[in-house]
Amino acid sequence: MSFLLRLIINAVALWVATQVVPGVNYTGSIGPFLVVALIFGLINATLRPLTKLLTCPLILLTLGLFTFIVNGLMLWLTGTLATSLGLGFRVAGFWPAFLGALVVSIISTLLSLSVRIDADDRGRRGSGLSRRT
Repeated sequence: MSFLLRLIINAVALWVATQVVPGVNYTGSIGPFLVVALIFGLINATLRPLTKLLTCPLILLTLGLFTFIVNGLMLWLTGTLATSLGLGFRVAGFWPAFLGALVVSIISTLLSLSVRIDADDRGRRGSGLSRRT
């Protein structure tokens, strides 16, 4: 269930990026877009930790700001793979990838927090506890 929820959150965050960031585009139906979200999730689960480890000195030197560059590169790689697979998702360069990664990060964080809050509320209601206690 957690995997499916993470996939949906990634898909929604990527869709928002396609709507608000010039240069991050998608043409197609929902099925291939879910494959794009899956690719994005796999890249973030595998390559991103390795990349962050290798760039750790730069991340420390820039007080964490280089993490935004790493996130942009992961979105750019997702766009490159999706384009080569003919999935209709395209990232037009580094700056669209950078801005798109910012949007994806913000949206996925907000959605993850709201899902976690909703799950916490359901657990409290079931146990007789309210949010205000």
